[in-house]
Order: sequence, then C-alpha cells, then structure tokens
Amino acid sequence: MTDNLDRYARQMRFAPLGEEGQRRLQSSRVLLVGCGALGTVLAETLARAGVGHLRIVDRDFVEITNLQRQVLFDEDDVAAQTPKAIAAVEKLRRINREITLEPIVADIDCRNIRELARDVDLILDGTDNFETRFLVNDLSLETGIPWVYGGCIGSHGQLMAILPGKTACLRCVIESPPEPGTTGTCETAGILGPTVNVIASWQALLAIKILSGHQDEVPRALTVIDLWDHTFRTLDVSELYSRGDCPACHRGERLWLSGEQGSRSTILCGRNAVQISPSTSGNLSLDELTQKWQGHGTITHNPYLAKLVLNGGEFELTVFRDGRAIVRGTQEIAVARAMYSRYVGG
Repeated sequence: MTDNLDRYARQMRFAPLGEEGQRRLQSSRVLLVGCGALGTVLAETLARAGVGHLRIVDRDFVEITNLQRQVLFDEDDVAAQTPKAIAAVEKLRRINREITLEPIVADIDCRNIRELARDVDLILDGTDNFETRFLVNDLSLETGIPWVYGGCIGSHGQLMAILPGKTACLRCVIESPPEPGTTGTCETAGILGPTVNVIASWQALLAIKILSGHQDEVPRALTVIDLWDHTFRTLDVSELYSRGDCPACHRGERLWLSGEQGSRSTILCGRNAVQISPSTSGNLSLDELTQKWQGHGTITHNPYLAKLVLNGGEFELTVFRDGRAIVRGTQEIAVARAMYSRYVGG
C-alpha cells in the first residue's frame, strides 16, 4: 500500500473524516463475509474509500440471476463460472491497486472463522443466512472485533453495528435464527437492487465511522427501512444491552462458535440447492474427480471448481477444491447428501 492520498482528496474534505481518518482507513483490515448482493456493494465502496486490506470470503460462484443486483459481476463471470471472491477481486484490482485484496473461496464455519478473522479490525456481514450471522456474532464477542449486521429482502432491509462490550449484540435483538420456511427468500419474495444498495451503503458508512476512529458516533440502534413504502425506523436497542441478561454477550454462551449450533449442510436461499460441507476440509484433485464423472453427464471445470450436470438434467453438482459441494435440484438435505456420497465420495 502506498501513501498516496490524492485519490481520496474529496473524501478527506469531509471534516469529520479528514486526513487523520483517511490514514486510519488506509491502515485498517476488514473481513467481508459473503460477496453477493450486499457484499459486492460493500467491497467496492470500501475499496474506493481506501480501506487498506480487504479479505473477501465467499463460498459460491457467479450465476446469471446474480447480475441484477451483484454489482461487481458481469456475463463473462457467469460464462466462466468464476467464484465470487475471485471475480470480485479481479474487478477491485482495476479500481484500486494501492490496497491489499485477499480473495478466499470457502464456507465460513466454526472450524475456520478464527483464522479467517485473524488480525482484522472489523467484520462486515454480506451473507444471506442467520446461522453465519450468529457465528460471526459469537466470534465478535469472543475476540472483541466489532461487526456490522445487514440483511434485506424485497424492498425491506435492516442493519445494526455491534461493538462488543458497548452495544447490544445480535442475540440481544434476535434470540435465535428463524425456523426454515418462516421468512422470505430472494426466490419467494424477490429482491430489488436499490434495497441492496441502500442497506450496503449504510453498512459501509458505519464501517467507515468505526475504522476511522468514530465509534462513539455509531448509533446504538437497529435501523429498519422499506424503500417501496418510503418508511424508515430507528429502534433504540441500548436498553436490551443494559438489561444484562443476554446469554451471549453477558453470560458468555458461544453456541455457534463452539459448533453446538449450526449445520454443515445448508439449504441455499432461493436456489433449489443444498450445500454439503465435509467434516474435514481437504484439497481435492479436480482433474481426478472429473475423470470419475466421465459418462455421467456434462462436465465443466476451472481452477477453482468442477461441475457435473447429470444426464437428464435433474441434478447438478458443483464441487470446490476443499471438498465442499453445492447440489442443485433439491432442497432435501438427505437427497443432497446421497448425491454427494455417490459422485464425490466420503
């Protein structure tokens, strides 16, 4: 990273930030969990703002339905089946070569989150599921690393900054993840691009406040917005923290970080697909795997993943080098596991 501040001149003229705040941004390190809709807006905004090190972790690859709202991707990424973390960093390097960009193709879970969050100053939520958010919340409370929660569906979104030891945590506000099928998904309720942009931009603003040394100006509130209805609410959550009865931030419960809660098989939002993660990560030979698949269907692969569309087209398996797979064509975990066992093994 260079010491060039010229490109940030207009940003530094904003008095609350100034040169000191800009230098803080340049020396900061951020973990972005998920690089889909929210994540791409967050990544681009912070890269342009000059955050010094962005570690971008995502488990998925680019598909045509992503392009409506995931602003760093294009049709070439779809054709190449590029992992989102890789595609994002390729674009960001053309925007700002002065910062460090670290793409990681992986699924964040209790086994790897400590390593992925090593030496960072902030964690940003770009994910689409509550299990991962509760895991991030546990890690934040355990390490003292602040994080910014965000989520959106349809025209509605919400966000909140969590400063461990100072503000309410996610479990103060939401005791446990919603039961499957009880909340809308991108598939069932849709999602508008402007909703994504507004929520992610607000998350990015909170991130800039925290990283530039303005934690005291971060609201102790859950912000809820509906763009279609033109409504905006700020819910004061400071009393939830002051009660002192949260099992996570006051009593030290770490159900997701310990692995007591959370699943290694996940139904993916709006995808008619299930993700299967092996109990131990490996380093699959994709060449050997594609040889095994010969005769079973249409095979494509790149350096990061291999894909098998089975004869008949009912099922599709996308397998990553760490052994993780996305099985499309079912939302039944048992069926997805059976497909994994048959065509991948283990």
